[in-house]
Amino acid sequence: MARVLFINAGSEGHINPTIGVVQELISRGEEVVYFTIEAFRERMEKTGATVRTIDGQKFIEAFISGGRNYLLERVNGLLHTADIVIPSVLEQIKGEHFDYIIHDSMFGCGRLLAQILKLPAINSCTSFAQRKASFDKMLEQLYNQIPTEIVKPIQDEFQRLTKMVKEKYGVEIQSPYDVFCNPAPLTIVYTTREFQPSGEAFDPSYKFVGPSISSRLTQENFDLTAIKGKSPIYISLGTVFNHSIDFYKLCLKAFENTDHAVVMSIGNKAQISDLGEIPKNFIVKSYVPQTDVLKYAKLFITHGGMNSTHEGLYYGVPLIVIPQSADQPMIAKRVANIGVGIELQMRSLTANQLRETADHVLSHPSFDKAVANIRESFQRSGGYQRAVDEIFDLKSQYHI
Repeated sequence: MARVLFINAGSEGHINPTIGVVQELISRGEEVVYFTIEAFRERMEKTGATVRTIDGQKFIEAFISGGRNYLLERVNGLLHTADIVIPSVLEQIKGEHFDYIIHDSMFGCGRLLAQILKLPAINSCTSFAQRKASFDKMLEQLYNQIPTEIVKPIQDEFQRLTKMVKEKYGVEIQSPYDVFCNPAPLTIVYTTREFQPSGEAFDPSYKFVGPSISSRLTQENFDLTAIKGKSPIYISLGTVFNHSIDFYKLCLKAFENTDHAVVMSIGNKAQISDLGEIPKNFIVKSYVPQTDVLKYAKLFITHGGMNSTHEGLYYGVPLIVIPQSADQPMIAKRVANIGVGIELQMRSLTANQLRETADHVLSHPSFDKAVANIRESFQRSGGYQRAVDEIFDLKSQYHI
């Protein structure tokens, strides 16, 4: 049995794919100590992991303090979190032995902790993977688009922060890529090469294990018998960017007086009472068991988060993607490029456009054919079980 240190600061999109991985590791005899924020303690404790937490509020404040307008500002924000994450983790594991570390690709100073603790590292990548060459090219293009008087202070701040990290923690940061993507000897990517842009360009250290879909370990009060045989349209903006009363009202208008059954999840930031009268063909809930509903759905209208996109395609459901933030515009473009759905823009969206787009997707067999192809690649990829197989292969290389 090996002891595993898992670092994952916390958001639904970064936590949920790791649930099955942690359960599988524990079922194969590993002991997992999992760092996240308090909001995810109960969920991760149900996997059997020992859960410890970092201060989520301080983490977010540090991250945002770097700035939000440019990519390098976000890199600087991640470096600002070092003084929140690293001392807290080191204090809580003082005197303990670990055999290897798994860290999230975008949060938690994972690569820094791996170097400080001198542990073999595994990168848990819950979005599209990035190669250093493509990341550096993207950064260079951004620099060329931004005036020097804006770029220089951001670059100076990056140099100051990397110097601070080296002086405090004895760790050298070679490039922004080290901070933003946390490269490691093994990177577990929770998608397939077929869905990953330029998937063929990644070296063998990137293991595309496909979607890691497992029980969310939460209890939802939802009567699935109400949708069996009805092939509903399912609408959800996920768990973060979902405070959008106007959008939900637009959906009611788009699909009222149609033959479509509709299930709409509005999250806990909006009130059902704010929507006014709910058409008879709608079921509106604050939260629904997404994977269970998708097993019956004929169309998924989504914000395009990686988890939701994967889940929709895994269950063979074509998509309408209305990206909100983060990596969602990139995911929406990939969905459109491979023909498994259509991208729409929230700011210009009308009820007529949404209804007509839904009818278009549902009436054109090309979408079903493309979805069937990607679904097949997802379902044969191995998911969390393959991820743990790859982790155990790395263990054997390090004689753990």
